[in-house]
Amino acid sequence: MYQAEFDGEGGYVRWTEAPGAQPARVYLHGLGSMSSVYHAHVAARPELAGRRSLFLDLPGHGISDRPENFGYTLEDHAGAVAVALDQAGVTGAELIAHSMGGAVALVLAHLRPDLVSRLVLTEANLDPFPPPTAGSSGITAFAEDEFVDKEFTRVLERVGPAWASTMRLTDPRALYRTAAGLRKGAEPMMRTILERLGVDRVYLQGERSGELPGREQLEAAGVDVVTVPDAGHNVMFDNPDAFVAAIARRS
Repeated sequence: MYQAEFDGEGGYVRWTEAPGAQPARVYLHGLGSMSSVYHAHVAARPELAGRRSLFLDLPGHGISDRPENFGYTLEDHAGAVAVALDQAGVTGAELIAHSMGGAVALVLAHLRPDLVSRLVLTEANLDPFPPPTAGSSGITAFAEDEFVDKEFTRVLERVGPAWASTMRLTDPRALYRTAAGLRKGAEPMMRTILERLGVDRVYLQGERSGELPGREQLEAAGVDVVTVPDAGHNVMFDNPDAFVAAIARRS
């Protein structure tokens, strides 16, 4: 396990790492999740083995610290990732990022283009104010203190045992502020960043999740949008073969 101070006040972001060739692959998880839980099983596949792989937990999540005074906006999370990659000596990485982690990856690519050479995004949040069915919408339906004091336990019951197994390790206040930051979005917005980036970009959409809004515009901007059969939001669990193939393939 490795760590880097990200907030100037003794808060550390942490990651586990497998050695290998460059460019490194950096795996970022979604809201209330952990990177290794969602990605280690695919990084070990023969098609992907042999590359340096970092499984980073965002502030407030997993094994990383959860300072109460941190903002947990998308920009804040991207800044923490940048600190970690700088300390790890990583440049020009391939970012493999899921859901909220995909939004963070896009902001990072915008703010620190030297750190990113390729993006593989799985149902990344591209727009503010996601639909009411999204996890972030259910969390931010409450005031922050109300969520922390009363609703966090109820949300764990509603999301089901699989997601709850990692969400319960997330600090409730960090979870709330991250969800609020995700709903607010970034400037420029994540969709705009994705369209403008000059690196190789792959966007995975689970077939069961429905059609990706604005797909034609993304493809016109050079984004390789892939509809993954037999998969929902968690493509890496539902169809790991397709997930691995998308990572292994270079345009």
